[in-house]
Order: sequence, then structure tokens, then C-alpha cells
Amino acid sequence: MRIALFASGTGSNVKNIIEYFSDKPKVSIVSVYSNKQNAGALTHATNAGILTRVFSGAQLKEIAPIYQLIEQDRVDLIVLAGFLLKIPEEFIVKFKGKIINLHPSLLPKYGGKGMYGNNVHKAVLAAGEKKTGITIHYVNEHYDKGAIIKQFETALSTEDTLESVGLKIKELEKKYFPSTIEELTTTTQL
Repeated sequence: MRIALFASGTGSNVKNIIEYFSDKPKVSIVSVYSNKQNAGALTHATNAGILTRVFSGAQLKEIAPIYQLIEQDRVDLIVLAGFLLKIPEEFIVKFKGKIINLHPSLLPKYGGKGMYGNNVHKAVLAAGEKKTGITIHYVNEHYDKGAIIKQFETALSTEDTLESVGLKIKELEKKYFPSTIEELTTTTQL
């Protein structure tokens, strides 16, 4: 199974996924794509000897250049790991059922445009939620509306802060995101 990771930021999930699969010969992280030239995710990939590719939002909308690179890399699965651009519908159609995303809430709550990172955590805290978590889901043409693969939750208390919620989510991501990807690669025909 050949996987491409898409990321826009520091790359904590990219690093975690690369490390997790480093000794698993049936799964190969073949490339890391980013829309930001200075994304930390690219550094993690370079340090691991993984091909990196940078593109603009405009190039993603054109689809053909990115599609050609994905085909060239012979990618079986695209994993959005902190990727902040909306994937164009035509791209989703070309890779139907082969793009997954990690979202930092228990969808369908706190999903949609602009709901990522601290924006999600602030909304969860403001609503007085008793729990939060992560959702790993397939990507479709609507923000955070694709079929849910798995969810993992953590309890919240009145003492939780933006920082503590963020740390709880990071722990869930580290513990469950790579293993869910692995499970997906062994139980489905992508």
C-alpha cells in the first residue's frame, strides 16, 4: 500500500505516521504534499528520506498537475494530516474512497469550513461539552461530511483549557491515527 500525506502545518501527525510505518513493509509513505513551502511536515519527510512536493492552492484547483504527480507516485491512499485547503470535487471524484481525513472533534459536531485546530477546541469549550475527540473519515465534496471510519473520545472537565484540550486531542491523534490507517489498509480494497 502506497500512501501520500497532505499537510499544511507543523507536521506532528506526519511525523507520527512516518515513524509508525517505518518498520511496516506492507505500507509505504511515498510522498508528502504541502501547500506551504515552509511547512514543518516537509522537514519531517525530508529527514525520513521521503519525497516532498509543494503546490499552490491554484495548482490544486487545476487538478491535472497534482493528479499527474499522484499517479506518478503510484499512490493508493491519500491521507490528509493537517491539510487546510478544501479538496476540489473533481479531485475527490478521481480518488473516490481513497482520501481520508483526521478531524479534531466528534463529527458531526464542530465540523465545516473554518473548523480546525483551536477553532474547534474553542467551540467545544464554549458549548460546555463533557467530551471531545477525533474523527477519521473519508473525504467527500463537503467539509467534514464524509463517511466516518472511526472516532475516539476523551472526557472533558470544567477545568479544561484551550491548551489542555489541544493536548488531549494530540494524544488521541498520536495513539489512534496511524493504527486506524494501518487497519484501513489491511481490511479494505482501496
